[in-house]
Amino acid sequence: MRIPELFGRGKPVFSFEFFLPKAAGDMGAFKATVLELKKLEPSFVTLTYGAGGSARERTIETAGALKNEIGIETAAHLTCVAHTRAEIDAILERVRGFGIENIVALRGDAPKDGPTAPLDLRDFGYASDLVRHIRKLDHFAMAVAGYPEKHPEALSVGADVERLKEKVDAGAHWIITQLFFDNEDYFAFRDRARAAGIGCPIVPGIMPVTNFAQLRRFTSMCGAKIPLEMGHTLHPIQADPKAVVEYGIEHAVRQCRALLDAGAPGIHFYTLNRSASTATILKLLRKHS
Repeated sequence: MRIPELFGRGKPVFSFEFFLPKAAGDMGAFKATVLELKKLEPSFVTLTYGAGGSARERTIETAGALKNEIGIETAAHLTCVAHTRAEIDAILERVRGFGIENIVALRGDAPKDGPTAPLDLRDFGYASDLVRHIRKLDHFAMAVAGYPEKHPEALSVGADVERLKEKVDAGAHWIITQLFFDNEDYFAFRDRARAAGIGCPIVPGIMPVTNFAQLRRFTSMCGAKIPLEMGHTLHPIQADPKAVVEYGIEHAVRQCRALLDAGAPGIHFYTLNRSASTATILKLLRKHS
């Protein structure tokens, strides 16, 4: 199934993101989490991309297992910053061999364990170059990333929307946003995108809060902000894991309901390879829908 066909059917599209386990020995626990969340019948899942060496092959094989062994529609993440055109073509051929028809096309970050060619010498300088190349194959539907609070490297919100439009014009079919915690950031981002002529679905990405230190680390990396009210609530309870998780669930349910009520086409949950919070949130959303 090509995932864009799921949108516009009158009901929210719920999806989950998983990341590749760092160690092969963690695969059993990973599959147990996926099977637990499969019971919630997500529309699809995505799997982040391990670019280097054995991680690359394990990513492709794991995406194939999600699709064919576990039986969930899967979109495979693919980054291009460190790949040649020949390498990308080989990866796409392997992914296609598993019957996967959907790609999340990303530039990616420069690898920490090796040099990256200068921009003018890369086959793919930007995610839009990857999207344009994949589109030529006429096989994959593609998602790209959007940044409600602006990509950390973008010079301005205007320039950021221009880059997003380049990706959509190159052939992307839907947008998944970076995590955020203030819905006004999503609504403003959606309005900017529509004003720029971007008409495809813009799916908000939501990360349930489960750990305050982890939250601060993630937001600092991706350029998202922690709303003052959230910070003030979490700071005094940060040493109480149960209280943090309960707050994270309550906040995410309120956030998701408001997003869906305002016309968001679905919710993409950043699960962090855990099932409990995401399962509780989705059950509550469906109970009151």
